[in-house]
Amino acid sequence: MKTSLKERKYVEMHISILESGDGGSITENIARGGIFMRDQEITELFWERKEQAVTESNIRYGAYCRRISYNILANEEDVEECMNDTWFRAWNSMPTERPGILQAFLGAITRNLSLDRYRKNHSKKRGEGEISYIYEEMQDCISGENMELHVENMELAEMINRFLAGMKTENRRIFVRRYWYFDSIAEIAKRFSISESKVKSSLMRSRESLRKCLAQEGIEV
Repeated sequence: MKTSLKERKYVEMHISILESGDGGSITENIARGGIFMRDQEITELFWERKEQAVTESNIRYGAYCRRISYNILANEEDVEECMNDTWFRAWNSMPTERPGILQAFLGAITRNLSLDRYRKNHSKKRGEGEISYIYEEMQDCISGENMELHVENMELAEMINRFLAGMKTENRRIFVRRYWYFDSIAEIAKRFSISESKVKSSLMRSRESLRKCLAQEGIEV
């Protein structure tokens, strides 16, 4: 089963984020004293159809993927199901796919699966959890009725990548932690050793800049 267009788009966006130094998870894993199999070796295991590929992926990136999923779903049972689906989707995507950055590839799959499950769980009513607040925040940039449609648009992803590339490093990292990883305001403040008010101010300015950028490109806000 090949990776969908939506997943490819999220992988591309995620790769640009990681290359800019905002991913953070590899450094965090090393700091915990872990010794992991290299990405190329794990990918080869997938291509050789060896189940050890899933084990090694979970060892290296399981905590990273779980955090992405939990920030979206805020439910351990749903997260566990998304994690199982992540490994299944990765298994079915390789061979044919040979991701350049495995962390980006797995993170994108987890994020998409978690968002799909969130939409399914809350199709009639917004649920609790960080993502409900994030939806409200992003309505500053994209109208609520059109937001999910725009999010799945490749052209919009490219616009956002360009927008991220033009941001100051600190503002970009704050923006990415909030709207890619779905971190809470408190978590972002702690991560970067700044006040919560500074995080909120940075996000507000970034959303306004993004709104203007999208308006110039003809995206309805």
